[in-house]
Amino acid sequence: MSSSVLVTGGAGFIGSSLVRELIKSSDDRIVILDKLTYAGNLDSLRNCLPDSRVSFVEGDIANKPLVAKLLREQEIQRIFNLAAESHVDRSIDGPAAFIKTNVVGTFQLLESALEYWKELGEHAKQAFRFLQISTDEVYGSLSATGLFTEKSPYRPNSPYAASKAASDHFVRAFHHTYGFPVLITNCSNNYGPFQFPEKLIPLMIMKVVNQDSLPVYGDGSNVRDWLHVEDHCSALAKIMDCGIVGEVYNIGGNSERSNLEVVYAICDIMDNRLNRSVSSREFVTYVPDRPGHDQRYAIDCSKLNDSLGWQPRHNFESGIESTVDWYLSNTEWLARVMDGSYRGERLGQGGE
Repeated sequence: MSSSVLVTGGAGFIGSSLVRELIKSSDDRIVILDKLTYAGNLDSLRNCLPDSRVSFVEGDIANKPLVAKLLREQEIQRIFNLAAESHVDRSIDGPAAFIKTNVVGTFQLLESALEYWKELGEHAKQAFRFLQISTDEVYGSLSATGLFTEKSPYRPNSPYAASKAASDHFVRAFHHTYGFPVLITNCSNNYGPFQFPEKLIPLMIMKVVNQDSLPVYGDGSNVRDWLHVEDHCSALAKIMDCGIVGEVYNIGGNSERSNLEVVYAICDIMDNRLNRSVSSREFVTYVPDRPGHDQRYAIDCSKLNDSLGWQPRHNFESGIESTVDWYLSNTEWLARVMDGSYRGERLGQGGE
């Protein structure tokens, strides 16, 4: 059965991937709302917007009149909230933007959605869903052992993580206070096509191509669980369709790697693709660590596996190879998204 779906932040990395997933796996009508900040780019939707089921609106989730109009005119039944500032380093340099979008913006989106939901008939109320897409970073840092579960306490350590934690709490509060039908997901680090090149994997791909130095924070031992963006989005679609209202679902890729292991993997694949005679590993440069850098994240997604039958389709080895190949084949996209002020420089040094 088709629905009218609102995807906020739909021109971003994960948002555009979700739109492609919904086009492929559903009959939904999809409305994209995106402010088109530096990380939001219509080029990321180049294969989506010609689809007659997809429409795009440029705007801010904090614009309540605009959101209210969209919800009513498009008769929205499901909201995927992906609109967010998401880069930890940027949150260190300028946390105010993260409060504005991630906390205030989410709160105002919730208010608009709640008002709309209250006006719906009983059947439409029962069918309505609001899915908040969050991060494992809200849980803080792990030692060498253990996994984050849906019961892990929130212990955010960066301004980004704190802003996402606050927005998650508002979503949860709207459910428990008003009965508003919400779901929350916390995912591990995403990678894949169309990711803005401030993030580790596309940044390193770009730097290896240019034979620039490869800056690795600290000693490179910080560990993340890597989740291919297509797997993340298949999980989001599954949770929206089958998840239990009020529940939290962790989404992980079962692919823990240290930052240095990730960089080395990129170097080796690209040296092979580009027929380099000198190993790109020699360009690795260790730089001062990020302030408050969490040591390790790792996700236990057995709840999602067991209750909804979801499993990731990509392993890290095949996923990183296909990601490198995509960037090498889409240099024009990379050049266009780099037309703004960002040029791959170091961010998030805490005022150094």
